[in-house]
Amino acid sequence: MDINFFVDFLRHRFTAKTRHGTHSPFVYKLADEVIYDFNFRPEYKAIEEQRKKLYHDDALIHVTDLGAGSHLNKNRSKKVKQIAKNALKSPRLAQLIYRLAKDTQPALVIELGTCLGLTSAYLAKACPQANVLTIEGCPQTAAVAAQNFKNLQLGNVELQVGNFDVLLPEVLAKLEKVDFVYIDGNHRKDATLNYFKWCLPKVHEGSLLIFDDIYWSKGMKEAWEEIKAHPEVTVTVDLFWIGLVYFKKGQAKEHFKLKY
Repeated sequence: MDINFFVDFLRHRFTAKTRHGTHSPFVYKLADEVIYDFNFRPEYKAIEEQRKKLYHDDALIHVTDLGAGSHLNKNRSKKVKQIAKNALKSPRLAQLIYRLAKDTQPALVIELGTCLGLTSAYLAKACPQANVLTIEGCPQTAAVAAQNFKNLQLGNVELQVGNFDVLLPEVLAKLEKVDFVYIDGNHRKDATLNYFKWCLPKVHEGSLLIFDDIYWSKGMKEAWEEIKAHPEVTVTVDLFWIGLVYFKKGQAKEHFKLKY
């Protein structure tokens, strides 16, 4: 593990609060009813069974990385099981994202960074009446994800393959508003800030933007601080692994760090 990342993790653990340390009714309710709801849900079972299969998948694929790469494995050719073990969100985190989507109840979910598709599957299960648009830069990784969607019988997922910098503006141009955007790809400062700025004209009172790996690098930490400082952002919740960004009009600007 990168030493700076480890130091950031320890610092976060010592400074973050639990639900009882928050003085915001909105964030307390979010923490109590969504973030710390660890009850098992039937929807989790099939996805986690698919995860187990991926952990044993010896198929070798060629990885096209359009972002900042991986701290763990920079080889171009990787076994699916390596990607599953190193790049998939843990069940604990993927299920949190499921709960956040279910709480938001968006009409459309946008995900940047499909990987093998398990977090996409959680989003699809959380919002069965919504469309889930997920974008992946690597064609062969996307092909594995597409097969996983088929195996899980998900009919509300649209998978697009290509560069986020090209596809995201095209997607946003067709929308009146964005409800829920999960950004988990191209972990560079400038790219992350671009995705945020491109979404801004379409956000509304109920929008939620989630940024993954906000402590991944110096650049990502800087991007997170700039996002927090933006005048349209009113509430942020730093869970170390992800950062939540809300746009609640008429609410005092507040930033929270919660243990997770």
